[in-house]
Amino acid sequence: MKFACFDTAAFLRDTWQQRPLLIRNPWDAWENPLEPDELAGLACEEGVESRLITWAGDTPTLENGPLPESRFAELAGIVHTLLVQAVDQHAESVAALIEPFRFVPDWRIDDVMVSYAVDGGGVGPHFDQYDVFLVQGLGQRRWRVGGRCDADTPLRANTDLRLLADFAAVEEYVLDPGDILYIPPGFAHDGVAVGDDCMTFSVGFRAPSRGELVNGWAQECAEALAEDDRFADPGLAPQANPGEITAEGLERLQAMALEALASRAGFARWFGEHSTTPKYPEIDWRPEQPLTFAQAQDLLACGTALCRNPASRFAFVAADDGVVLFADGNSFDCAGADARFAEDLCAAREGLVPPAGVSATLVVALVNQGSIAFADEE
Repeated sequence: MKFACFDTAAFLRDTWQQRPLLIRNPWDAWENPLEPDELAGLACEEGVESRLITWAGDTPTLENGPLPESRFAELAGIVHTLLVQAVDQHAESVAALIEPFRFVPDWRIDDVMVSYAVDGGGVGPHFDQYDVFLVQGLGQRRWRVGGRCDADTPLRANTDLRLLADFAAVEEYVLDPGDILYIPPGFAHDGVAVGDDCMTFSVGFRAPSRGELVNGWAQECAEALAEDDRFADPGLAPQANPGEITAEGLERLQAMALEALASRAGFARWFGEHSTTPKYPEIDWRPEQPLTFAQAQDLLACGTALCRNPASRFAFVAADDGVVLFADGNSFDCAGADARFAEDLCAAREGLVPPAGVSATLVVALVNQGSIAFADEE
């Protein structure tokens, strides 16, 4: 899928994380990438995160999946919506929907959540902590958008959903198939299906909190420190009050802590591994038969193309002698042809022929952890 008419540079400059925006069907040819029955089938599978919300008047009830197939037969006449997370990891047609939004760096992309609703169905008024593009896939949905919210915004009590206690819309739109509504973090919004068979594809983005970064990096550093790396104070002088923690002592203690966290290269490696760690690590994408070094050499010599696993996450950072490649939570130091291959791999979504001289060792590692596959071996 491609955009036929959408100025991404202007969007990033004037709209991204600043205000909501309605984008009327910008696609060259919109096609709904998933059928409702396929979504319902995913909601029945173990290991797939799904939720069913039913409404009785103004009161929602939340059920977490996996759902029994018989549950859908019981929903006739009940206002409901089904939400399935990370559908891009299970359907290549949905994974393809991410490609047009890669004007935002890959490490910021989270997943594609897909929702199905009957007439009047929705989640209710809420706000999110991340950017989202709400792509209308099938049917119509009426979106009402409100103002900014924060941690102090009142929420409804006695519900498993974080719904707003008070919601005042300032804009209202009805989206048709192919239309997109962009919502920045913190903006209140409420989407309700207009008619049956309403499907929305939510391309969501990640925004790590300061607490997540500090906690994760500090834990990584702490685990690498030696037990005997301790505070020392040779030349200690008597002080007037032994109960005081002096300014000098505090300065040395804080410097000791900050020094341990100061490695830029260490932080880059930790964050690259952290940000590419699979969202659902319990799903095993490794091949049934591990690829051998000799097999990899033969396939590389023949110029066989490689394909990325749609569920895998890739990124790289520049290094003095090449790049560090990150794939599904693991890191690989790459130089020469391997560095060129790493950059091409991070940029590509479809078949990629590795450059001459690429290391079979690197390719074997990536194939056997399920991140890539040779086209002939899929």
